[in-house]
Amino acid sequence: MAPRIRPFDFAHLDRQTMGDRALEEEVLTLFIHQAGSIAEQIRQAHRRERLRLAHSLKGAARGVGAFAIADCLAELEQRPDDASLVERLQRLVDQAAEFVASVTR
Repeated sequence: MAPRIRPFDFAHLDRQTMGDRALEEEVLTLFIHQAGSIAEQIRQAHRRERLRLAHSLKGAARGVGAFAIADCLAELEQRPDDASLVERLQRLVDQAAEFVASVTR
């Protein structure tokens, strides 16, 4: 079994939230909600809309330290018709959501 990798850079998130743990939890929860919604929209969107959505979520992902998601979205901006990237994005968002759920219980 591969080691479980944290989907967020918590050092980055700590700097963004100035160490406020309650704010970190709120930011992560909001991000997961946004990422889940946008990932679903990306799956169904046409090329132009997919590019816009990918760009928008990429910035949010970088802001919270979800760099694997941001990197996937950057690739999707380069290859918006690549279905494997859309699938990878969904897996990464699902993993991030599971992680957030496990640390906010």
